[in-house]
Amino acid sequence: MTSIEDVAVATGVSTATVSRALRGLAGVSEGTRARVLSAAQELGYVPSSAASGLASGRTMAMGVLLPSIERWYFSAVLEGVDRQLRAAGYDLIVFSLGGRGANRERVFHRSILRKRIDALLVMCMELTEEEHRSLRELESPTVVVGGSVQGVRHVGIDDRVAVRDAVEHLISLGHTKIGHVRGSGSDGLYFEVPRIREESFLETMASRGLPVRSEWCVFGDFRFNESKHAVTQMLSTVAERPTALFCSSDEMAFGALTAATELRIRVPEELSVIGIDDHEFAEPMGLTTVRQVPEEQGAFAADLLLGELEGRTPLQCPPTQPHTLVERASTGPAPS
Repeated sequence: MTSIEDVAVATGVSTATVSRALRGLAGVSEGTRARVLSAAQELGYVPSSAASGLASGRTMAMGVLLPSIERWYFSAVLEGVDRQLRAAGYDLIVFSLGGRGANRERVFHRSILRKRIDALLVMCMELTEEEHRSLRELESPTVVVGGSVQGVRHVGIDDRVAVRDAVEHLISLGHTKIGHVRGSGSDGLYFEVPRIREESFLETMASRGLPVRSEWCVFGDFRFNESKHAVTQMLSTVAERPTALFCSSDEMAFGALTAATELRIRVPEELSVIGIDDHEFAEPMGLTTVRQVPEEQGAFAADLLLGELEGRTPLQCPPTQPHTLVERASTGPAPS
């Protein structure tokens, strides 16, 4: 089995330097870090989290608590977290609620509170007061990704501004009859994101003096099938159709595009559609969207927690992650 000493010999540096390079710590030049990582991969060296834990008194594992694994955003964040933890010699433990709040107490109290982890990353969930108290008692570093939670550090885009940018794009194209495909909390698992996005849609429309018609605002639950059904029903029954739809996620936008296609409504000549995320299918489907990069959000959050565990100065207020408007074929000028 390859040892850390083998990697040190292969790169001509000390074992301490190899250890720091593999854990992503400061004090190692980028050139040396690259040589160490390359040699470790070629030699098949795997850092021993157990050995590291004996020296530090830690478990060398970080937990991620998420509503479900099936959603694109959650799995993408996990990719970024896992990438950083592997480089630092940490294990990743995923606590999934399986999409149902009923599983919450078992996962949180029987698993997370057993001191199996050194830090916790929470995705898109509002914590109860009891859970807040339990985390404070654990004194484990915690950060939330994808939706702010009161009293806990948050990593994510500015959802309010992202929505405003999306709706303003439609308005700039001459659209005044704009509908909304919204998401909401499923089984009490989500909290801030759907509320903020809906509020921002209403605020942006009001700031431009544009009416919001309730019959054009439908519930898509952040899912393809639900949004397709809701948009199909709306477009088939309203006396007057909207000329554009803002969808609070790309997956709901995909449902809206499919509904329009099946109803033979031309996009974007008769209906423009915009989403948020830049999902991996957004480009092949020609969807205009507001891009965020969940992998980088996960990596940033993991680095923040690792820095605190390693004794580096923690970032108490992580900067807002970037978002970008990406124009594609699904939006165009409002029909005259």
